[in-house]
Amino acid sequence: MKLAKRVSALTPSSTLAITAKAKELKAAGHDVIGLGAGEPDFNTPQHILEASVKAMNEGQTKYTPAGGLMPLKDAIIEKFNRDQSLTYKPSEVIVCSGAKHALYTLFQVILDEGDEVIIPTPYWVSYPEQVKLAEGTPVYVEGSENNEFKITPAQLESVITNKTKAVILNSPSNPTGMIYTREELEAIGEVCLKHNVLIVSDEIYEKLVYDGAEHVSIAELSPALKEQTIIINGVSKSHSMTGWRIGYAAGNETIIKAMTNLASHSTSNPTSIAQYATIAAYNGTQEPVEMMRKAFEERLNVMHKQLNDIPGFSCLKPQGAFYLFPNAIEAARLTGFETVDAWVEAILEEEKVALVPGSGFGSPENVRLSYATSLELLEKAVARIASFMARHMK
Repeated sequence: MKLAKRVSALTPSSTLAITAKAKELKAAGHDVIGLGAGEPDFNTPQHILEASVKAMNEGQTKYTPAGGLMPLKDAIIEKFNRDQSLTYKPSEVIVCSGAKHALYTLFQVILDEGDEVIIPTPYWVSYPEQVKLAEGTPVYVEGSENNEFKITPAQLESVITNKTKAVILNSPSNPTGMIYTREELEAIGEVCLKHNVLIVSDEIYEKLVYDGAEHVSIAELSPALKEQTIIINGVSKSHSMTGWRIGYAAGNETIIKAMTNLASHSTSNPTSIAQYATIAAYNGTQEPVEMMRKAFEERLNVMHKQLNDIPGFSCLKPQGAFYLFPNAIEAARLTGFETVDAWVEAILEEEKVALVPGSGFGSPENVRLSYATSLELLEKAVARIASFMARHMK
């Protein structure tokens, strides 16, 4: 059976692939430490779990509106008002089956064949694939390590053409953890307004910021930028609800209506029980969110120092998310490997530590390590990497 052209060029997710390989080794009895997964290691907070049980016991197990329950939209609108002083109408919000689904649906409704989407590198692995699935063309712009992996307004303007439809901003970033400042966003926003480029602002890690850093949404900078921006967010990272699959998009009413129409013919609606759980996540106590943030910050501070002590590693300190993204090409070559990919594979085989090569994020000289696991396991993983380096260094 011949497959459709739209899927023939898809690249498998490198993060899911390395996680699957680690699980395979673990199932075979190996002591594997997985630093590949992009999800918090904490359980979903108790009050959210209780809200889901209550919803099930009350029979809230049926279809909901395609764009999400109105009480959930109200909670999301209140969250925007509380956190960013942004005001949205229910018709400007759609609830989806995860933030990934929100992005997928967005690209499906805004892109025609040949439309270009500017994607800064390093990028989250699914951005290019989702653009291609919508018959769009990814246009990559390098966020250099010298500029904290962020692009400049001049870089952005240099690649805008009459086919440019949108630019993706992910702050805090996966995989780098870097954050765009208010001033940087203002300058990028000016370019987008000048050329009428839609801004897709992925803010899924907004609650995970460290060392006094500030998350700023580009939509909050001016009414014009709010109208030009589609915000993508969800509760997966902030409330440790990755498996619940609730994300959302907020922005231009015409775009949101089109997304809702498409969702009505694809998913019907996000899971009803998960929607009620998310209402509790946003309307209830935020103490567990801060508890998780503090735990991640502690791990970051320990891990960052220990990684930089390993020969061949050069690691900028991230300001958000829960990833470190060190440059590891020198470490690879010091141990006889020409590529970081081969080096990562050898560490998994010999030391049973699962890392994600940066090639999957458009940055082949780097490697991504998630510190969304216990401090004890993180320190053990670093010790194993150091042991590997000591054994192989020429």
